Amino acid sequence: MSAIEDLCRTMARLREPGGCPWDQEQTHATLVRCLIDEVSELIDTIDRGDRPHMREELGDVLIQIVFHARLAEEAGHFNFDDVAREINDKLVRRHPHVFGQDKLETSSQVIAQWDAIKATEKKNGPAKSGLFKAQPPRLPALMLAEAVWRQIEQQSLPVGPSVDPAQVRARAEGLTPASLGRQLFELAAAARRQGLDAEGALRQHAAEVMRDVEQRVSSAPA
Repeated sequence: MSAIEDLCRTMARLREPGGCPWDQEQTHATLVRCLIDEVSELIDTIDRGDRPHMREELGDVLIQIVFHARLAEEAGHFNFDDVAREINDKLVRRHPHVFGQDKLETSSQVIAQWDAIKATEKKNGPAKSGLFKAQPPRLPALMLAEAVWRQIEQQSLPVGPSVDPAQVRARAEGLTPASLGRQLFELAAAARRQGLDAEGALRQHAAEVMRDVEQRVSSAPA
């Protein structure tokens, strides 16, 4: 029996009658915070280069996946094998340059091919709406802003009055991780001092940028 089979059996035992009361009470929704916490702790070990504890934190993330799969199996939806099989099939399908005859030389070619294949599948996950790919609702605002700007650059989209490309270029000059961190921290601190929600403000502005771009593209002459 493999280690992953042992883990799945342990999870099943915890959920069975006579198992653990806490585990038996959990749902997909109640486990969301646990998943966020475990992923955050894993990221911390990666940032610190702490390989011994990284192995432990990877296990903590893995048990969250096993837990969700067990809940789904009990409800008759799918099981852990289905999850593993689907992601394996996806990896093979989206890497024809490895498992097929295609030949790619650069990471940018790989990403372009991945996106092209993904666009034809139209399967799970947020669908693309208009010019921008939909992002997960819980994505942090800073990551959302980065994703929106990346799509603007990749597609050479015309920006509206909500963002000035010249200012973006000017702010990028001489920017370092240290100076960027300081500026972001000072902005967050200033927002706190003023009683403003920095996360919400950035999320709202990212949405405004997307609306402006969509409007400019839709109103452009054919």
